[in-house]
Amino acid sequence: MSAPLISLSEAHTIRMAAKHMRTHQVGALPVFQENKLVGILTDRDIVIRALAAEDVALGLETKVKAIMSQSVITCLDDQDIQQAAVLMGERQVRRLLIIDRLGMPAGLVSVGDIAEHVSEYLAGQILGEITEARARGRRR
Repeated sequence: MSAPLISLSEAHTIRMAAKHMRTHQVGALPVFQENKLVGILTDRDIVIRALAAEDVALGLETKVKAIMSQSVITCLDDQDIQQAAVLMGERQVRRLLIIDRLGMPAGLVSVGDIAEHVSEYLAGQILGEITEARARGRRR
């Protein structure tokens, strides 16, 4: 798990978020409003929902609240990495926010973290499930 957690406020702009990601070399940032988790912003959100958006009103000075994912997939910090991997595959996410028993964010785990620190095989299984599920969705 990557810790300490790098995050931002929903009041940040897309440009500020992108700079934050570059500075800290991360691809996802939990978003807070007055110390309450309200979403997550990924590098993919910036590209798909802002840069490639049809809505010309979405510029780099738009607040991240407009493009963040509001449903955040989480896992408890005392759960087994296998459980986290299953959840990532089922929910088709490459990054998972880790919280403690009080609901406070403790870190973030990515498929890359799993490949580097746990098992390349397990990381491959997660990516396979994500890819397979997305391919099924395109065939419908």
